Order: sequence, then C-alpha cells, then structure tokens
Amino acid sequence: MPETITAIYENGVFRPLSPLSLNDGETVQITIVPEVSPEEVQGDSEKAIKLMDVRGLVRLPKKQGKLDRAELIKRAQQWRELMEKMEPLPGKPLSEIVIEDRGPW
Repeated sequence: MPETITAIYENGVFRPLSPLSLNDGETVQITIVPEVSPEEVQGDSEKAIKLMDVRGLVRLPKKQGKLDRAELIKRAQQWRELMEKMEPLPGKPLSEIVIEDRGPW
C-alpha cells in the first residue's frame, strides 16, 4: 500500500524519521519531493499550485488549444443543426398534461 513518509538524506542513504511498514530487503519505488516551507510559496499562488500538482494533491486541467475561426463556424453550424432537431413535439406540453391529470383542487 502506498505510504508517504518524511526522510533525511545522509551519507548517501535515506533515513526515515518514523518506522515503516516494510520487510527487510523489500524493494520500493521512491519519489523525491523536497520539502518546501510555506514562506517559500507565500504570495506566489501559481508556484504553490504547481507544487501541489507535483505532489499529487491537485490535478491541473490539460491546456486546450484555441479554436481557429473555421472550427468555430463549423461547431456553430453543428449546434444549429442539433437545435433544429430538438424542435418541440406536437401536442400539449408535459406540464399541462400533469396539471390536467391532477384534476381540480
């Protein structure tokens, strides 16, 4: 099971600051994320957000490219076609049918 720990790097070895739930000789993967004090990112929200993204605390949306004019026109036409297909059905609106079905109060 994944576990986040704090360790100190000394003489080429990572020394955990608290006990681990590992067996001797067990192989693990380590992601190195230097500790950053709040003072280092204070007033720099962009840096703080990037740091949280790196640490997996938030996921930033992927950047999307801007649409060119031709693509915007194409999408607007598709939208119009969809709206034409969704014209009202013949007959009474559902709200009127429900009111009639309830009968007089």
